[in-house]
Amino acid sequence: MKIEVKDNNIEQALRVLKRKLQRDGFFKVVKLKSVYEKPSEKKKRILQENIKRVKKL
Repeated sequence: MKIEVKDNNIEQALRVLKRKLQRDGFFKVVKLKSVYEKPSEKKKRILQENIKRVKKL
């Protein structure tokens, strides 16, 4: 992933990078992978996410 730094503005480049990573779901993956999740808990979480997604529609 490339981010252009325009006019030596590092803060703006960091905001763009953070936005791109958030859209890709990077932070969610890091949060989930930081701690071991038992297979039964993973199934339960995925089921809850699917229910939430269906209700949202």
